[in-house]
Parts: sequence; C-alpha cells; structure tokens
Amino acid sequence: MFTRLMRLRTTVLAKVEKLGWLGPLLARFAVGMVFIGTGWGKLHSLDQVTSFFTELHIPAPHLQAVVVASTEFLGGLCIVFGLFTRLAALPLAFTMIIAIVTAKRSEIDGLTTLLGFNESLYLVVFLWLAIVGAGKLSLDHLLSRRLRAPAIPAL
Repeated sequence: MFTRLMRLRTTVLAKVEKLGWLGPLLARFAVGMVFIGTGWGKLHSLDQVTSFFTELHIPAPHLQAVVVASTEFLGGLCIVFGLFTRLAALPLAFTMIIAIVTAKRSEIDGLTTLLGFNESLYLVVFLWLAIVGAGKLSLDHLLSRRLRAPAIPAL
C-alpha cells in the first residue's frame, strides 16, 4: 500500500513538474478564494449558520459554526498564499465532505448523487495539494528554502 502511494506521489510530481509554477498557483487560488468567501460569509452571519446547525440537530451549534467558518476562512487564506498548504488542505477537504453529507443526507441515493462535479474537483485539488504541496511560488517553498540554507556561511 505504501509503495503504491509513493508511486502515485512520484507520478503526480512528474506531471506537476511539467506545469511549472502556474498549475499549483491557479489551483490554489481558485479553491482558496472559494473557501475564503464562504468562510467570510459564515463569519459575518454566524446567527444564520448557528440556526441552520440547530435545525440539523448538530451538537453545540454555535461552537460548530465558529469552527467551520474559521476553518474555511483561515484554511482558504493558507491555500491562497501557500502557507502550511499540506496541513490546510486536509481540514478543508474534511469540512467540505461533512457539509456535503449533512446538507444532502435526505437526497442521498448513492455516492454518485452525493458528489457533484465541483465537489469532486475540489477533492482532487485538495488531494493534489496534500501530496505535492503548494508549488514553487508559495510561502511554503520560500520557508523551506530558508530552513535548508546553512545558518553559518561556509568559508
């Protein structure tokens, strides 16, 4: 299983290398901006989100509303700027899956009706970002280069 994951990672990295810095940047920007927008909207209408969560019988609805809104907003910012990208992609994907299951639980006929095109695309991008990272044009890349640089220059 681990060997297959490593082969998948190598294949994805080879494909991404062909795209250069543009592919990861566009993917990060598109997905991150959506989550910044939804998180910002939820933060400014926490009462509506809390009442929606109350109707769905979600425990601690106000706390859940704050956690979801903050995760979407801060995670979206991290994705856009490429900061802690691998770490931010996972909670955003998890939040999105939970939201889909919660919102569509009365309509579920099977997995095909659960995930639409946009949701599937977001999950692919999150998986890609979790495996590959943010790319060369990101704060992650800049920080990793700084951390690899020797603290004392060689003579």
